[in-house]
Amino acid sequence: MNRVLLALVACMALLVVACEGQGSSGGGSSSSSTGGGGGGGGGGGTPSATEAQYAQDVLTLVNQERAMASPPRAPLAWHAGMAQVAFAHSADMAARDFFAHTNPDGQSPFDRLAAAGISYSTAGENIAAGYSTPAAVMAAWMASTGHRNNILNGAFTELGVGVKQGGSYGIYWTQVFRAP
Repeated sequence: MNRVLLALVACMALLVVACEGQGSSGGGSSSSSTGGGGGGGGGGGTPSATEAQYAQDVLTLVNQERAMASPPRAPLAWHAGMAQVAFAHSADMAARDFFAHTNPDGQSPFDRLAAAGISYSTAGENIAAGYSTPAAVMAAWMASTGHRNNILNGAFTELGVGVKQGGSYGIYWTQVFRAP
């Protein structure tokens, strides 16, 4: 349980740093995700059936939270390219045993989106590690102001989620948000 708490605390601290000056609209918080192309030893690959299902479950839970918000937010559409960027970052964190928005090669979430050829007017990301189910990780993100702000950000229209089992935390979660 201490590892899970440590992972969330580390993510919150990195979220604050990553928020500053990122995205063109300035309203979204940012976290890290790794994408196709450029750097990252251990990123890439294909999610298992369980990992892919967990990612879809997170999308469903995000859209439920957005529908219950006051005022309600429009649902986010799935973006397969951003899901691959998110999965590659989760896989990279598991393989290289780090938990950060910027990978050991110095690539930010925005660098990884660019490397994957994904443009945006604003973008953001949430990461977490150690939570065993989609419901558990969503509860933690919704309890954290910065992560909750990303989930409920009305400017975002699309989401990609990547989940990778393994590594020192047992499971890594990455959400990548954008508005084109």
